[in-house]
Amino acid sequence: MLRRLAEQFEISSSVHVAANNIERDADWYLLKLQEEMGELTQAWNRLTGRGRAKGRSPEDMQRDLADETADVFGHLLLFARHNDLDLAAAIERKWRFQPQSR
Repeated sequence: MLRRLAEQFEISSSVHVAANNIERDADWYLLKLQEEMGELTQAWNRLTGRGRAKGRSPEDMQRDLADETADVFGHLLLFARHNDLDLAAAIERKWRFQPQSR
């Protein structure tokens, strides 16, 4: 399941970087993940009243939080794929359960 998702994110990311003339070197994957974590933190701060609402409603801020979480998840999968990491095996080893495949 995770590998399939990673492939789908790779397809989407490849289209995006090609359209925007972005070079993805080895550092890009980690730097982009860090950038997305910053955006997730910003969305959390906004939602919890620690940042400017910028005219966003609570529903908008909740959706922003979900969207930024999706970005972090996608970039984490891209990072793992680029570095040939077996996340399913790591989850089993570290969290002691098997991710279910659908």
